[in-house]
Order: sequence, then C-alpha cells, then structure tokens
Amino acid sequence: MRISEAAAAAGTTDKTLRFYEDIGLLPGIGRTPAGYRDYPESAVRRAAFIRRSRAAGLSLEQAGALLAVHDAGARPCAHVRDRLAEQLDAIDARIAELQDLRSTLAEQFEASASGAQGCDSGEICSYL
Repeated sequence: MRISEAAAAAGTTDKTLRFYEDIGLLPGIGRTPAGYRDYPESAVRRAAFIRRSRAAGLSLEQAGALLAVHDAGARPCAHVRDRLAEQLDAIDARIAELQDLRSTLAEQFEASASGAQGCDSGEICSYL
C-alpha cells in the first residue's frame, strides 16, 4: 500500500513513516516500478506498535529494542510489561517531584501575595 494509506492505517503521518524507515525501525520497504514506497501490512502493524509505544512514553530506542526481540522470533510481551512497569515508576517519581515543587511554589506565592514579608533592600527578592 502507498505511504498515505499506510500512515492512515497506522495512525501516523507520511513523514513519520519515512523517519521510521530512515532510522531502521521499518526495514525493507519495497518500491513500486514507479519508485513509490510499497508498505506491506506487517510494516503498518509495526508502525502502529511504535506509535502505541510512544503514546505510552517509551523512547524510539526502547520501541526498537522491543521490535528486535520480535524480529528475533520471540514474543516481546514480557519485555513490554517490564518497560511499562519502569515507565509507571518513572511517572510516579516525576509526579511526586512535581507535587513537591507545587507545594514550594504555593508557599512562595502565598508569602508574596500576603505582602507580610517585604523585600529586603540587600536581597534581589526575598520571596525567592
């Protein structure tokens, strides 16, 4: 199938498919006699997998590693589960960091909004 059809079926764009081909995530895309890319259904499934991996927050390198497991003839499901668990842990840690940051900012904002703490002429700004 032509690139625009393949992109639509995979839920991505023509440009993205070309990029995936350029970096080796979509290997062996054939060409028609007229020189157009001819995407097999397997390439569309592969591109859709990459899109879902990216939507889950995985990097292209991680998606490529999962595809390499598949290409070696193994089912990557256990590896996918491990990457998703790592991603959840990373997101939970980032959420905790952001909650701490929000608390700090809220305290600083409250101090600045109340005007209780005036600016010290020796400081750049005593609110920070």
